[in-house]
Amino acid sequence: MEAALLGQRPPMGWNSWNTFGTHINEQLIFEIADRMVEDGYLEAGYEYLVIDDCWAEKVRDENDRLVPDHIKFPHGMKAVADYVHSKGLKFGMYSCAGTLTCAGYPASFDHEFVDAQTFADWGVDFLKYDFCYFPRTADCKTHYRRMAIALKATGRPILLSACNWGVEEPWEWMRGAGAQMYRSTGDINESFRSIMDIADSQEANLGYNGAYSWNDMDMLVVGMYGKGNVAFTGGCTDAEYRTHFALWCLFGVPLMIGADLRGLNEISRELLLNRELIRIDQDPEGRAPYRLWDEKDGRRSYFRHLADGSYVLAYFNPADSEAQVNANFEDAGLPYSAGYALELTDVFTGETITKAEYYNPVVPAHDCLVYRARLVKR
Repeated sequence: MEAALLGQRPPMGWNSWNTFGTHINEQLIFEIADRMVEDGYLEAGYEYLVIDDCWAEKVRDENDRLVPDHIKFPHGMKAVADYVHSKGLKFGMYSCAGTLTCAGYPASFDHEFVDAQTFADWGVDFLKYDFCYFPRTADCKTHYRRMAIALKATGRPILLSACNWGVEEPWEWMRGAGAQMYRSTGDINESFRSIMDIADSQEANLGYNGAYSWNDMDMLVVGMYGKGNVAFTGGCTDAEYRTHFALWCLFGVPLMIGADLRGLNEISRELLLNRELIRIDQDPEGRAPYRLWDEKDGRRSYFRHLADGSYVLAYFNPADSEAQVNANFEDAGLPYSAGYALELTDVFTGETITKAEYYNPVVPAHDCLVYRARLVKR
């Protein structure tokens, strides 16, 4: 792939942090790589396997280079990258713009060029670049620009996933800085409140989203069920996972799985592999949705244009009991007098209905309905 084509659509993959945190090792990465291929994730578009924080030794070597933990990764990172690549996947790693990573390991502040070359030498294809321990006297924008240039100087196409948590409104400048995706929020945790807070905080910024630079709303918690590094007791319900994944796909943002793929149940696997939702997320035009209707309790409906001439009509009910969610097609630009209706195909069941003028379904608590919509003559 040409470097200029990195991030043409929202990146998709798997990241170790949400479930494993510091508990990562070579064998785990090999097993996850195997499952990404065998269980259909790579075929569905999840191409990046990313090792997050806690992979390194606590000190650099005599040449000032980062060193993989010799117990966790006894054969070194080049061997890990080679295995990941042998499966047809792309290999991602983690560093930080500060003086230390968030877990206290060596980071890349003022080491950008040597670290970028180290990653390139190992065969890295994706760099998640965090923001912990960043000096208050330093300039955030300059240091993200510096890593983008350092990565390009290696001659290896390496996608830059800038993770500065929304500091200094990165949606306004990260595209120009050279990042292919950029974190626009604080960290997610496995709770419905966290999911909805992140979605609500970023909806207004989706107009900055687009090819080669995507608004990253953090990694997915689908399928964790209260187990792992960012989990809460009990975790989320299947309905809440549906809402989470559907919102991320509707918003057209990167999809990075955070669950343990080795023990994922069939409900979560089918959700993450839902081809209709992935098609929406990966739509080549990358247009933002807009609200058709909302209520104070959080109920809302959305409309989104897709590249093939179809649309998305989506209903969300974050309230604690089932309730009607409304959508007046006039508000999407389709008056009854035009003589058209919308043919709606449910992305979860495949069932099709036709509605003209409005459609106001009852949606279960914390759940959603999502339709691919096409214009038809009444």
